[in-house]
Amino acid sequence: MSYFISEIKNIISADLLMQGDDALIENLLTDSRKLLFPESSLFFALQGEGRSGASFIKALYDKGVRNFVTDTRRNEKDNAPYAGANFLIVPNVLKALQQLAGYHRHQFKIPVIGITGSNGKTIVKEWLNQILAETFNIVRSPKSYNSQVGVPLSLWRMNESNELGIFESGISRPGEMQHLQEMIDPEIGVVTFIGSAHAEGFTGKEQKIHEKLQLFTNSKQLVFCSDDETIVNAVNAFSQTENTGIKKFSWGRNPGADLLVTQIKKKEGLSEISCSFDERVFTFSIPFTDEASVNNCLACCCILLILKIDTGVITERMLQLRPVEMRLEMKQGINNCSVINDGYSADLNSLGIALDFLEQQKHHKKRTVILSDVPAAAKEVPALYKKIAAALSQKNIYRFIGIGPLLAEHRDLFSGVADTVFYDSTESFIPEIPALDFHNETILLKGARVFRFEKISNALEHKVHETLLEINLNALRHNLKVYRQHIGNDVKVMAMVKAFSYGSGSFEIANLLQHAGVEYLAVAYADEGADLRRSGITLPLMVMNTEPSGFESILKYSLEPEIYSFNILNEFRAFLSHKNITQYPVHIKIDTGMHRLGFEENDMEALCSTLAEDNSFKIISVFSHLAASDAAAHDDFTEQQAGIFNRAADKIKTFLGYDFIRHVANSSAIFRHPGLQMDMVRIGIGFTADASPRCSIACNTSPH
Repeated sequence: MSYFISEIKNIISADLLMQGDDALIENLLTDSRKLLFPESSLFFALQGEGRSGASFIKALYDKGVRNFVTDTRRNEKDNAPYAGANFLIVPNVLKALQQLAGYHRHQFKIPVIGITGSNGKTIVKEWLNQILAETFNIVRSPKSYNSQVGVPLSLWRMNESNELGIFESGISRPGEMQHLQEMIDPEIGVVTFIGSAHAEGFTGKEQKIHEKLQLFTNSKQLVFCSDDETIVNAVNAFSQTENTGIKKFSWGRNPGADLLVTQIKKKEGLSEISCSFDERVFTFSIPFTDEASVNNCLACCCILLILKIDTGVITERMLQLRPVEMRLEMKQGINNCSVINDGYSADLNSLGIALDFLEQQKHHKKRTVILSDVPAAAKEVPALYKKIAAALSQKNIYRFIGIGPLLAEHRDLFSGVADTVFYDSTESFIPEIPALDFHNETILLKGARVFRFEKISNALEHKVHETLLEINLNALRHNLKVYRQHIGNDVKVMAMVKAFSYGSGSFEIANLLQHAGVEYLAVAYADEGADLRRSGITLPLMVMNTEPSGFESILKYSLEPEIYSFNILNEFRAFLSHKNITQYPVHIKIDTGMHRLGFEENDMEALCSTLAEDNSFKIISVFSHLAASDAAAHDDFTEQQAGIFNRAADKIKTFLGYDFIRHVANSSAIFRHPGLQMDMVRIGIGFTADASPRCSIACNTSPH
């Protein structure tokens, strides 16, 4: 379903500044990096952490987007550069996004399942999809899109062909669930495990459960575990005061549960679960033995019984459940390739997510997509494959391999990709892998379940036995978001990636930080920076330990050296002079009391004179290290360091006649000394330490 701009104006009660056609909108965009279809996209300029979405309007306009929702009132001068663009002006962009998604969701009368809890939401949703996909045409939240922004983007995926909706919702503070309820408005509700995750916004477990139950204000049925007394009490109170018509459906081991678990036997990687329901006894097995998986399967079983799925079908499909990848993962492939395996689903929306992830990977210049036929009604096929072809062209794919008769039939649509090849089936493709010469490329596998892409994955992945250091990139991204919330809007972030060197994930971490919007990276040595450049990292890179042996690499890979002494300054200047290079970007380090490396305050006259002798250097930043910003006992010394630094930086600015970035604040100073954030902050250990009560990076070694 799509809507004209004039219709959307009324739905979200916006003021419309129309300078172009009454465009037909099919795609909602909140992240400029995820653009696929410019002409049919509506960009919501949300206020982000430290930056406004309005700052991306110009870049999106240049890429062909002509429709925007913003809370910034615009005048003729503002709109002069945007000929043909339409602006919907609203008081609150996020609320407008939610209003539009809620309106869209309520155009469909299909059953909708809403899932909330602290843990298990995504697992239950994905397992329900695995079990029910053969019975219903399902629309569901992609991955863990359960936030105030993720939910509306999920609901927008609903269309006339869907027969069942499954959406998860997550909150971190009181009052948020009401907005999600108004959008999802589920007929059937599921409460999964309630634990400590996201607990810091609530006074206790009882308040958190009460807030989560608000999702089910209008629901007809609610699934929950009767073994948790706190949940039982909360559900009983909710059903007596806030939704008196709701029908409770519980599972548990205690008598009185609607789905009574009578026995669980675990052996050889399987759990055999015996249950009693409505005076019937049945048994099913699942290919998991951990307690969380057992609980999640029992929640799924309740939903299946509510939907009147036969117990024989339940028994058959429960045994076929597969582990759920919580995020797209990249694995080492044959011939120095990287393989992204997303081979259990194929639809246009999830393809967009997978293509975004593929685009983030910079390790190889060449990107290959292997895609199966996408299930669709016959009348939708031509338009669907035209959109898929357009999405691939938008992402500059090097090679496209289509598997399935429909892709082969529509091969002419894919002329925008330089190298294309088509096969009728997975079985006909696999023998051709050696001839296709996969080398030094990133390969995305995206296939519907029936095409069994796990066979392709097995053929392309490099088989190794080694010990791996596992770094939770989601936790790192979360820590960065927490820091963004505590720094000024115009303050840049320099990430210290030197601590992740020596085989423990420098590229993966640098790649994530680059995609997350960090402005600068810092490495210990020039060879580390060279490795990152060869892997596709394009961010400015400061080299902290500048040595003459690294000068060639600094120049070759456009690295920016830290200048910390007169010796290194003069040697690098002589090197640049020999190469006939001027205005090379460098960073000047000031020693304000740590007494390691750097120019001291009494060196400023000589330093400024040396810098002014020729135009070898362009000073990008002047910085210093705080010795004890994390210790209250040394706050006076920290302030003393700041004073020395500011005097030195002011003198350099006066002498040079131009300004530069100033930075002294490290991870702890961001919180303890916010006045010292200046133009940029440096985060190192803060990525791996707790940036909030629920931040961490999980590092585990395990055989693989």
